[in-house]
Amino acid sequence: MKLVVFGLSVTSSWGNGHATLWRGLCAALARRDHHVVFFERDVPYYAANRDLFELPQGELILYDSWQDATPVALRHLSDCDVAMVTSYCPDSIAATSLVLNSRAPVRCFYDLDSPITLDRLERGLPVDYIGERGLRDFDLVLSYAGGRALHELQSRLGAQVVAPLFGSVDPELHHPAAPEARYRADLSYLGTHAADRVQALQALFVEPAREFPQRRFLIGGALYDASFPWQPNIFLVNQVPCADHPAFYCSAKLNLNVTRRPMAENGYCPSGRLFEAAACGAPILSDVWPGLDSFFKPGTEILVASGTEDAIEALEKSPEGLARISRAARERTLEEHTADVRARQLEDILGGFRSNTAEAEWTRPAPAEVS
Repeated sequence: MKLVVFGLSVTSSWGNGHATLWRGLCAALARRDHHVVFFERDVPYYAANRDLFELPQGELILYDSWQDATPVALRHLSDCDVAMVTSYCPDSIAATSLVLNSRAPVRCFYDLDSPITLDRLERGLPVDYIGERGLRDFDLVLSYAGGRALHELQSRLGAQVVAPLFGSVDPELHHPAAPEARYRADLSYLGTHAADRVQALQALFVEPAREFPQRRFLIGGALYDASFPWQPNIFLVNQVPCADHPAFYCSAKLNLNVTRRPMAENGYCPSGRLFEAAACGAPILSDVWPGLDSFFKPGTEILVASGTEDAIEALEKSPEGLARISRAARERTLEEHTADVRARQLEDILGGFRSNTAEAEWTRPAPAEVS
């Protein structure tokens, strides 16, 4: 099948989690003989931090303005099997209009930020990437989160059919790697600064750093400034390139995962960083949120912490104990959370929307059951 996607970014992983996910998914779909055409607006902040310049497994279309993109988009929409608009696409309203007025057999919206979307609606804030009619006109809505988010997308935004398509990892990019001195740490955290993660970072990262002044704590990520509660033994790597993620994870005794508040409150929304670290065979300590045990078994495949004492206890685990946990998490990830698994799940979901006139010949069983 041919998928046309209007998204945020696939060329730059700077400050967003969309790019890495799409790279893995595009490669996995290509291995199953599908073709992705990805439209991305060529904006300065991503152009200045670009770490991918072509989509080897698909077709990348960078455009300066929507006016420039429209004729090319119309051509691709005329013979595609699936047309998709994603959250935070900078031209999502215009792209939605084009997709909904096209003859694409399946017209889809993929909300890779569904907890954020629903949180903004709850607080009466605008959601710039969704139009006045909500999601009711799409044939299918995919959600990065499961749980109550699926029902909220229907009740609040009118989505007709909703299915979860969770994050994933490409094991060809994320795999066990040799530790590097620059990323050495007792506890590492990889993530862009976000105000709604500061409280959890305070409890699970900063306070343990105070408790163990002789140990090294490392943050990898952008947008941190002097307002962060730094300690003498907390160090910062401003931007960790995607290619360095395996070394970053594998150079730490323990890797911390902290979930943004809307994602944690909704639950059933695993960060892509969880799957990346697990695929690298690195032990993980995560904050607690509903549905976590649907992806990893606490105590066996992942350590969890609801406060500082739990984080300190995790740091005191023996290397042998952490190694057992990390091996189990890697096995679970390779079995259930790779981009290839998600590509098969996407095929299953799209299987419910076969058009009588479509000529695509991919396997289309019944839609996957939503959780």
